[in-house]
Amino acid sequence: MPNRILDLLRQGQPNDAVSVRGWVRTKREQKEFTFIEVNDGSSMAGLQVVANQDMPGYAEAIARINTGAAVEISGVLVESPAKGQRIELRAESVTVYGEADPETYPLQKKRHSFEFLRTIAHLRSRTNTLGAVFRVRNAAAQAVHHFFQERGFLWVHTPIITASDCEGAGELFTVTNLDLKNPPKTKEGEVDFGQDFFGKRAYLTVSGQLEAEIMAMAFSNVYTFGPTFRAENSNTSRHLAEFWMIEPEMAFCDLLGNMELAESFLKSVFKHVLETCPEDMAFFNERIENTVLETAENIINSEFARITYTEAIALLEKSDRTFEYPVSWGLDLQSEHERYLAEELFKKPLIVTDYPVEIKAFYMRLNDDEKTVRAMDVLAPRIGEIIGGSQREERLDVLEKRIQDLGMPIEDLWWYLDLRRFGTVPHAGFGLGFERLVQFMTGMQNIRDVIPFPRTPLSAEF
Repeated sequence: MPNRILDLLRQGQPNDAVSVRGWVRTKREQKEFTFIEVNDGSSMAGLQVVANQDMPGYAEAIARINTGAAVEISGVLVESPAKGQRIELRAESVTVYGEADPETYPLQKKRHSFEFLRTIAHLRSRTNTLGAVFRVRNAAAQAVHHFFQERGFLWVHTPIITASDCEGAGELFTVTNLDLKNPPKTKEGEVDFGQDFFGKRAYLTVSGQLEAEIMAMAFSNVYTFGPTFRAENSNTSRHLAEFWMIEPEMAFCDLLGNMELAESFLKSVFKHVLETCPEDMAFFNERIENTVLETAENIINSEFARITYTEAIALLEKSDRTFEYPVSWGLDLQSEHERYLAEELFKKPLIVTDYPVEIKAFYMRLNDDEKTVRAMDVLAPRIGEIIGGSQREERLDVLEKRIQDLGMPIEDLWWYLDLRRFGTVPHAGFGLGFERLVQFMTGMQNIRDVIPFPRTPLSAEF
């Protein structure tokens, strides 16, 4: 097997016979030899290769090599006299798998805007920044699974096609097998989804939470980690139509246990990424956002502050800041309010709890004051809300009344109500968008640059 360049840069020793495969970043021809930088995606840095003109097939290979070409190079590691690199590869043989025409290859050695790179998503992963993003994304995903698995959580694969709108947001993608040119109609002239594939209207899921609650009622502690979809026609740096969600659900758990798990989770994931991708995180700190490392250390080492929504409103009303959006009890906190609390007032992450019932979802447990629910949002400097969760309503009568008060079709949730009829327990959970987490970690300004193939309005090219 060829060697990974990351392993060679960290542990390779002079006189080691090695072979690397990757893509050429740069080629610099000298009179008697050529410098070639090869990168295989395993690390930010590439490996410098020196090919001398006495190498068999030298002239032919060098003529075919340009930026973007795919190569395999075998040889011996030697100490590098160049500044900033410990070793380099003295080539003994070069195989060119695929050439790249320098006249048409779009990733020449110069700076490209992120907007331009989104138009070539099939090639942008070869750049330094996007390569670093996707290595951090991989490490974060690994950390998510490790955190829950070592605590005995069961990973649950919840359905992508669903008939329920968990959040009640109504911004759903419809899944249909009907003839769109001539769909069947009801007597009222509406599309008759009763004749569709599932016998009812179906959607792409916005959340796996309700199904995770089902599984938690048998396995105690579960989590989901999969794609979710929102048909929100927003062309902003914060929205995607397809994104990944992490959603743990814990039986025999209240809001306090939920908060403690959320705080431990964030600390664990950040710590793993810093340990696994130090070069990439240093790059983000230097080139993208100079508070990336400080923010990570703040998450890992700070004890999260905890306040109620009512206390948060009072603090915002007392501040001398003029906000774009009004501050008043009963209104949801906007990003500017959340960031003020986390960045300027507390200067660290905080958890806000007990929100007004009117601005939260139907499944959140009603407090004794009947005005607030046991909800929580984790707010972080620079991004605002990063996690949202709650203790769930486990009392059948209270949940039924809440569903009816909201005018939701109670018959569609018969199975959800059954969980309260047969062995109900206090339970809680939270959710966070994985892309928001990666964006927060890396300092990337646009969420479209932390997922390989972003799905946004009028954009599904790759």
